[in-house]
Amino acid sequence: MSRYRPPRTAGTPLITPEGEARLRAELHELWHVRRPQVTQAVSEAAALGDRSENAEYIYGKKMLREIDSRVRFLTKRLEKLKVVRERPSDPGKVYFGAWITLEDEAGEQTRYRIVGPDELDLKQGLISIDSPLARALVGKPLDAEVLVQTPTGTRAWYIVAIKYPDQTFS
Repeated sequence: MSRYRPPRTAGTPLITPEGEARLRAELHELWHVRRPQVTQAVSEAAALGDRSENAEYIYGKKMLREIDSRVRFLTKRLEKLKVVRERPSDPGKVYFGAWITLEDEAGEQTRYRIVGPDELDLKQGLISIDSPLARALVGKPLDAEVLVQTPTGTRAWYIVAIKYPDQTFS
């Protein structure tokens, strides 16, 4: 059985200023804090002798590979990303970076923000611009009905509020 995994698709190269700051902070933490700590631990473990049976050395080398892999990914990804700082020309419609309050047919409201794929976090209500729901929402005005095909069937939502970081329309 092969362990090959196809490379992850990069997705839309858009990101909010907050998302870019988080990625840059992660890169700084990995390169300037974690990597020197792990490197020091590996050199101390190597000084203990036989490396073939030294669990600390083997684990440290594995951690270094993981850190280096993530640093490479973040460096390349940050070069390709476009930070969206400007507000849309029509803030009464849903575009990248908007907070949207949706109401379903049962009257339950949920709130999402459309962000880049690198910022995806459903617990915080951040959905990717590449998701089916976000694609259905983009360009829609306030009070529009949005139909989205889900695994359980087609669902309808109504846009009850659109908010950009400095403006609100409801």
